Amino acid sequence: MATVDAGNLPLQRIWHWERARANHRFLVQPMGGGQLREYSWWQAVDEARRVAAWLQAQGHEPGSRIAIMSKNCAHWIMADFAIWMAGYVSVPLYPTLTAQSVRQVLEHSGACAVFAGKLDAWDQMLRGVPDGVQRISFPYSPPNDFPAWDDIVARTAPLEGRPVRAADDLATIMYTSGTTGSPKGVMHSFATLGWMGEMAARSNGITADDRMLSYLPLSHAAERSAVQMPAIQTGMPLYFGESLDTFLADLRRARPTVFISVPRLWVKFQQGVSARLPEKRLRRLLRLPLLARAVRRKVLAQLGLDSVRMAGSGAAPLPEGSMNWYRALGLELLEGYGMTEFFGLTHMCRPGQVRVGYVGQVMEGVECRLSREGEVLVRSPGNTLGYYRDEERTRELFTDDGYIRTGDKGVIDEQGRLRITGRVKELFKTAKGKFVAPAPIENRLTEFADVEACCVTGGAYQGQPCALLMLSPEARRRSADAQVRAQMTRALSAHLEQVNAGLDDHEQLDFVTVVSEEWNIGNGFLTPTLKIKRNVIEEVYGPRLDGWYARRQPVVWQ
Repeated sequence: MATVDAGNLPLQRIWHWERARANHRFLVQPMGGGQLREYSWWQAVDEARRVAAWLQAQGHEPGSRIAIMSKNCAHWIMADFAIWMAGYVSVPLYPTLTAQSVRQVLEHSGACAVFAGKLDAWDQMLRGVPDGVQRISFPYSPPNDFPAWDDIVARTAPLEGRPVRAADDLATIMYTSGTTGSPKGVMHSFATLGWMGEMAARSNGITADDRMLSYLPLSHAAERSAVQMPAIQTGMPLYFGESLDTFLADLRRARPTVFISVPRLWVKFQQGVSARLPEKRLRRLLRLPLLARAVRRKVLAQLGLDSVRMAGSGAAPLPEGSMNWYRALGLELLEGYGMTEFFGLTHMCRPGQVRVGYVGQVMEGVECRLSREGEVLVRSPGNTLGYYRDEERTRELFTDDGYIRTGDKGVIDEQGRLRITGRVKELFKTAKGKFVAPAPIENRLTEFADVEACCVTGGAYQGQPCALLMLSPEARRRSADAQVRAQMTRALSAHLEQVNAGLDDHEQLDFVTVVSEEWNIGNGFLTPTLKIKRNVIEEVYGPRLDGWYARRQPVVWQ
């Protein structure tokens, strides 16, 4: 079990800030039309107390599972607090699930109630809620006849006292299927949550004076470990976004001092700036001593990142070109590594010790080693309690001495920095009997500025692998022009030749196909943290591969 001071367990920290920062800003929520609603620590905890008292009045047994189905918002955080205060277990659901997946998670977890809030597909997701599961709505919900958060708060007296939960009590069940497979309910205790909050805050020097924007899914361990738990640990304020359309405005309003993102978004920020200020011109400006500082400040201010002192990236490798682009602006992106099974991070780069392609050293208290096969094995104070109602998969997860089998292959350098070289199960065999690790090749392909995501596959079809590329929205728009497409084809061909030159013969790509569809979370091609779902991509495009191989062209446009 994780070792954490009792005062740093989540509920104990919440009660502490209720008094110590009663009138300090905690949650800042856009309400539409430019309106904001701010909650002080006292206000947020008071509303959570009232909802907790209402939940207890419904007669749910201690330890009951209660789900949260919403995009990030202030009420997501307060609902989590209320569930813990009332003696229950929170079950977050991704806000993009199908009705079938909603039903699967709620039935497997045995959830007795669900908070429903900001959802793009409200009607569809609610259809997946089984009969008998109580529904409670957040203020952002469409009109409905469910008990409403604001009504509950107005009519219910707050929960009295300061109830606490034991360190080894189950706090949350987080369902994850990763990039393949059926969902698994990853169990975490208050000790693992508390340890991660304490470690994330200490490792990054986070204090109550910092501020963060919460926008990556709170249903994912990355956002809860890097944002929610440090906020509970330090008392710092959290800001939320209104929508994808207002994201930059939300970011500029928050002006976070700590900002965590995923490679795809870091690349999109870079592409957005480059569309207005080409990289060659930016490099020239940054070489001028009198202008460089002002240019850096202006570019970062346009992105809302001018106050950032610590910038992190995770979930997938960051292209070297992007890392160098941000470094030229004075922003060193620190990559990290972790899994839901660790409730977040186990490795992180340290300032001034970044090695491109590596995710850093172990965090304090974490142990890491490689198996004979090169699989990364990790033992952390944040280790999961196991998979909910799945003893067989839990046994498979752990080694005999308590290390978690991550499923990732890796190497460790002389300074203890870890490099992820691929997934153990993602290795595929070509028709020639040779194994190919797709992840390192994909990382090289995404160094091409217009490529937003890619998937290496196909070796079993014609002997050599190929790659499917999705361009950025701006590049897709430009490629509609025949002349631009011809230029892009030549550039991609040259890039492919350069990538192949660094690969072994059996790894070299026969061709790349530029797909016309956008891969996103909604259509099932990406996970909530924007990693590709390899099995979905291969299922959709697999039947077309033979035809693309037959063209014998280095670049194929779908």
